[in-house]
Amino acid sequence: MQDYIDVEVLTDDDQFIPHYASSSAAGCDAKACISEDLIINPGERALVPTGLKVSIPDGFEIQVRPRSGFALKHGLTVLNTPGTIDADYRGEIGVILMNHGTEAFTITRGMRIAQLVVSKVYQARFHQKETLTTTMRGEGGFGHSGTH
Repeated sequence: MQDYIDVEVLTDDDQFIPHYASSSAAGCDAKACISEDLIINPGERALVPTGLKVSIPDGFEIQVRPRSGFALKHGLTVLNTPGTIDADYRGEIGVILMNHGTEAFTITRGMRIAQLVVSKVYQARFHQKETLTTTMRGEGGFGHSGTH
């Protein structure tokens, strides 16, 4: 059984309302709401408008994530992945796309450019302490467990 929350959407064109591709999909597609094609050259980034403004219930966020096919085939990704749309934000959702590929990539109107995932949010209460509980890992950081 799937749980749902209601997200209010404001858009000038119904084609930009996100839809899930299947009943088990975690992400729904965000589309490019542009009037002219947008070319992103290798090594460049661009803010792509989606034509969407949303009202998310308190206690939730929308995460903006890359599309795996774009990443694999073209080296195109969401630069600040995952991007976060907070529950109190009411502006248009924009997607920062980065071209890590070797060829220019053209974004066209209505192209699916990212996935939107609705997630529960918990806020932490941070408490300053003099020491932390110890663990086997301790302060071992990046690469401390080897490469394999």
